[in-house]
Amino acid sequence: MAASVDPLVVGRVIGDVLDMFVPTVTMSVYYGSKHVTNGCDIKPSITINPPKVAIDGLPDQLYTLVMTDPDAPSPSEPSMREWVHWIVSDIPGGTNPTRGKEILGYMGPRPPVGIHRYILP
Repeated sequence: MAASVDPLVVGRVIGDVLDMFVPTVTMSVYYGSKHVTNGCDIKPSITINPPKVAIDGLPDQLYTLVMTDPDAPSPSEPSMREWVHWIVSDIPGGTNPTRGKEILGYMGPRPPVGIHRYILP
């Protein structure tokens, strides 16, 4: 039986963007009716508006959501890496980013060249 490999490792998010970590809460992300999971492809046309994000966790704990593109401006030459697309802080657990403080307004993905990874750690 083959061992499953974490899509964050396969997509080079772990090691290239983030250090190995153990998740403490779960999060679900939707662009319209499209459920976004680790490693899935989405078209830029559905990312005009911010995704719907639900963050589990305890209501008395606060979370921060950051959306970045580690492949800017191009996956083959990511000289601007960690282009930030969205930051929301102070999100109570069990809610969504609309309950937090938007530090940087949402800027939807607009990759100029190639296919980019967008990270919501």
